[in-house]
Amino acid sequence: MRTHAQAVVIGGGVIGCSILYHLTKLGWTDVVLLERDELTSGSTWHAAANIHGLHDSTNISRIQHYTMNLYNSLEAETGQSCGVFQPGSLYLAQTEAREHQLRLQAAKAKLYGMNFHEVSRDEAERLHPLVDFDGIRCIMWEPDGGNVDPSGVTNAYASGARQNGAEIIRFCPVTATEQQPDGTWIVRTPKGDIATQWVVNAAGLWGREVASLAGIELPLQPTEHQYFVTETIAEIDALDRRLPSVADRDGEYYLRQEGKGLLVGAYEKDLRFWAEEGTPQGFGHELFADDLERIEDNMMRAIERVPAVGEAGIKRVINGPMIWSPDSNVLFGPVPELSNYFCCNGIIPGFSQSGGMGLLAADWIVTGETRYDMFAWDMARFGEWADKKFTKARVGDQYAHRFKIHFPNEERAAGRPMRRRPAYAMQTKLGAVFGLNYGWEHPLWYADEPGTTDTDGFTRQNWWAPVGRECRMLREKAGIIDISNFAKYACKGPGAEAWLNSVFANNMPKAIGRSCLTPLIGKRGGIAGDFTVTRTGEDEFWVIGSGMAERYHRRFFKEVPLPEDTTFESRTEAVCGFNVAGPRSREMLQRLTNTSLATEDFPFMRSAWIELSGIRVLALRVSFTGDLGWELHCPVEDQARLLDVLLNAGRDVGAGLVGSRALMSLRIEKGYGSWSREYSPEYWPQEVGLDRLCKMDKEFLNRSAVGDVLKNPLREHLVLLALDAADTDSSDADATGGEPIFKDGQGIGRVTSGAYGYSVGMSLAMGYVSGATAGDRVEVMVLGRPHGATILHEPPFDPTGAVLRG
Repeated sequence: MRTHAQAVVIGGGVIGCSILYHLTKLGWTDVVLLERDELTSGSTWHAAANIHGLHDSTNISRIQHYTMNLYNSLEAETGQSCGVFQPGSLYLAQTEAREHQLRLQAAKAKLYGMNFHEVSRDEAERLHPLVDFDGIRCIMWEPDGGNVDPSGVTNAYASGARQNGAEIIRFCPVTATEQQPDGTWIVRTPKGDIATQWVVNAAGLWGREVASLAGIELPLQPTEHQYFVTETIAEIDALDRRLPSVADRDGEYYLRQEGKGLLVGAYEKDLRFWAEEGTPQGFGHELFADDLERIEDNMMRAIERVPAVGEAGIKRVINGPMIWSPDSNVLFGPVPELSNYFCCNGIIPGFSQSGGMGLLAADWIVTGETRYDMFAWDMARFGEWADKKFTKARVGDQYAHRFKIHFPNEERAAGRPMRRRPAYAMQTKLGAVFGLNYGWEHPLWYADEPGTTDTDGFTRQNWWAPVGRECRMLREKAGIIDISNFAKYACKGPGAEAWLNSVFANNMPKAIGRSCLTPLIGKRGGIAGDFTVTRTGEDEFWVIGSGMAERYHRRFFKEVPLPEDTTFESRTEAVCGFNVAGPRSREMLQRLTNTSLATEDFPFMRSAWIELSGIRVLALRVSFTGDLGWELHCPVEDQARLLDVLLNAGRDVGAGLVGSRALMSLRIEKGYGSWSREYSPEYWPQEVGLDRLCKMDKEFLNRSAVGDVLKNPLREHLVLLALDAADTDSSDADATGGEPIFKDGQGIGRVTSGAYGYSVGMSLAMGYVSGATAGDRVEVMVLGRPHGATILHEPPFDPTGAVLRG
């Protein structure tokens, strides 16, 4: 066994073997995989191993498409069969919402060159004569769908890795992982120790236990999961071809051919958690006792759709464990608080994602960043607040609603409320409908009746009109928006200015009370973040960024060592804030303070410590609404009192509470981008319009990478579109993000954000396009159908900035 390696992968399931293989493909051949038992132990060996390409997330679709296409070439490369069957997959829509989802996925498939399209009932019956298509509104066909052999795929990855120089050691449990002062690791095993640059935790069912060896607690929880295989079905036995799989997600089951019978699996409401206090070390290739009564309702729906299921006997039942994260997405990426410790845990559709997951993990480890923006997978989306109670509640909800559509703007209630700020009770009484933002309850909109909840769907929902009232109130008078969910940092000390200049691309403000906007640059030269930095003292700065990305951004901040006697600390939990914006915001706030808020005394992008009715706040003359306004930041213990003061002052000018849904609409009216939507590491500064903020005459984090990409021509550019009123009104829907954009029948881009612009009377969308400019007519695929749109020359609200700076 080697004593040194570039990386040690812990876990010999399909994901661990894929990561090992892809590391070798990127040139890291001095790598080792350690497996406590035999390869495929745990969840891999008993997986149903279905494969499909399309997903609601475009980037997840890309990596699933890569995975599907990889298996045949992997067989050819290694000589190891992957047991690939690709008879295709039929996707059925019983409801209008499912039809919207499938049509949108078909539009994305057309944009990205993936094979997924609608077929007629006649064609579907030819493809799968055992299915009763009565009651089906829409049928989509994915010719490349199917399934693989779990052991075959895992061993093919292992074989390919070995051929490229990797070492795989079975029956070798890891007993300790110890970080060294230089950031490297010692991995201890009964067979000896390995010194390594990187530790990769791909331990599957034992991901929690392996993480705990490094002092990490991962939000993971296993459940039982059942599927069964029927005896031979005569109609299948008589066929000379393999039947396609059936994705009837409204029926809450999955179905495909297995041998000469059918395999049927279900995610039942009456689920069973397993190993809540830890996965047994001796577990390997065991299964649980059958309990088909729990999935009886799902079975009956499968029998109704495919009557042959009910006529055949059951050959075998598989009831095995799966391990879930709170949102059923993988916990992926380097642990921000450690050096060189990579997690890849909690994978559910492993055989649809194994190849892409291995590719992106290798990308990140070898080059420092993935080629696609995968924040939806990034383990940094959860913090310490995602405790066992929350994780169990969310996993239970995810399992029981595995095939439920994730609607735009949807907020699920399981495990909530988690973290509440002092104003929560007051906001609740005033009708706040809350969403979850990095564990915090945060007002989305305000209903007339307390206790109102969201309805969900692809079309305009119950919040659409109330959000419109909030937007118009702010644009006409003023509004009060809770911005406590923004990430806030204080940087203090003699080296503060120099350190911030070496982290961020823009020059830091020189004068006290001045602010600047600045990008944070990723390893490949893209936009890893956008921040507002304010100088609050001679050696003091206030930094504001995306709240949900706070743990994500920690990785970047720690890349630049802090100078001695200088501190950089999060103030997000200690400080709350409100944005007061609108044409009467100055009048409203001036009543509460002796500090002059006149433009000549308090211009745009300036700040000052002021008192509002005796409450000391940091006031910043900025507003994400694009309107005249101030951000007001106060200690958490003053939040409720500050809100009361603002509400009382607001009544005199007709101002009231405004939620984050309205803020989304208002910022799109102004054409402001938002991190994780318009801004991400995938996009170059010049494509986003932030290149002017990259000061290339100084050194800063990843300067050489951005210097390289700034020399390149635009691949695409960010635009603002107005959708035709006739189309959006007739469909009762607006763009929300992810919709493809076409011009003259050719795919040219996709929407990143969308909302109705209530104060300008336009359905708006932001997105990236190539080969189109302002004034061009295009089509946006809202609900998967073409909606006419025009690329705007300028934002419809305050295009010159006169209101913002007034």
